[in-house]
Amino acid sequence: MANIIDTATNNGSFTTLVAAIQAAGLVDTLKGDGPFTVFAPTDEAFNKLPAGTVDALLQDIPKLKKILTYHVVSGKVLAADVVKLKTAKTVEGSDVKIDASNGVKINDATVATPDVAADNGVIHVIDTVLIPA
Repeated sequence: MANIIDTATNNGSFTTLVAAIQAAGLVDTLKGDGPFTVFAPTDEAFNKLPAGTVDALLQDIPKLKKILTYHVVSGKVLAADVVKLKTAKTVEGSDVKIDASNGVKINDATVATPDVAADNGVIHVIDTVLIPA
């Protein structure tokens, strides 16, 4: 099995996310032992951001890192575990809100595909980029 970065790259729906992770210097971290749980926004999710947002973030590495680490939770949290939680502490340091009452939402993002396995964790595909408060 592939690590989180290779899994996301091979999927083909995460080119913006992978480029952002590379720009932020987080590749080695997310190729590391982990385990990590990544709420991974698709390219479509990034496209929903206001025009110029992604380019601006690629120029502001500290802010980019903050946003990217807000999508990562330490440990391997599978969908069966996620639905039992109300919040999860992110690597960025603050919590994301979890609502499993109608599908699964992480803050305002809907989990489109849960439990994409990687050898150092799990990816949950989301339809919206999470922005820390």
